[in-house]
Amino acid sequence: MYTISYCFLIFLIISFLGWVMEVIDILVETNKLINRGFLIGPYCPIYGLASLCMIFLLKPFSNNLFFLFLMAILICSVFEYFVSFLMEKLFRARWWDYSDRFFNLNGRICLRNSIIFGVLAIVLLKYIYPTLHHFLIGIPPQILIGIALITFLIFLFDFIFSFNVIFRLKHTMDTITKDNTEEISKKVKSIILQKSFFFRRIFKAFPTYMNQIIFIIKKNVSKLK
Repeated sequence: MYTISYCFLIFLIISFLGWVMEVIDILVETNKLINRGFLIGPYCPIYGLASLCMIFLLKPFSNNLFFLFLMAILICSVFEYFVSFLMEKLFRARWWDYSDRFFNLNGRICLRNSIIFGVLAIVLLKYIYPTLHHFLIGIPPQILIGIALITFLIFLFDFIFSFNVIFRLKHTMDTITKDNTEEISKKVKSIILQKSFFFRRIFKAFPTYMNQIIFIIKKNVSKLK
């Protein structure tokens, strides 16, 4: 139980750090403060999961920086590609698209991001993980397990609620049957902006996903004509 709690807190903390990085990246790019996470809370699970994989697989090679850099690029690129593919199958559209970036593979991964992941892996294994490890092992086991259990329940509720919002959003989009493609775009945006904060957050956080949803609706409508 202690090991599971320890790993979950590592996952959650790094997911939060990934969320911070995403928010800063978007802030620099668009000058807007946007919650980029798929979930409502301030965390991006893809960073936490990828980091756990690198900790378990690459920690023995942390002193060989070049090998660590190359393996991190490989692991993170495969992981990001798989997550992109899985989410596209689940939600019928992509949540991010790198088609306009240099050296991309099917728009799911790109060279720039892969190199950044390689650098981040070195920072993770040389600095972040050792610091987190020393911090967490200093917490009494019962307290650490209690913190992990409480945060897991919050995370689980967030996960279930966020997926419910997305599937409700898909159902809403399926009910739109405008004839004019421009009207479809306006209708989609209007519906989302009239809904709750959680729908509007998804719309702002993942414009690529929303644009593809609109494209799919237009395509389906055109087939009915």
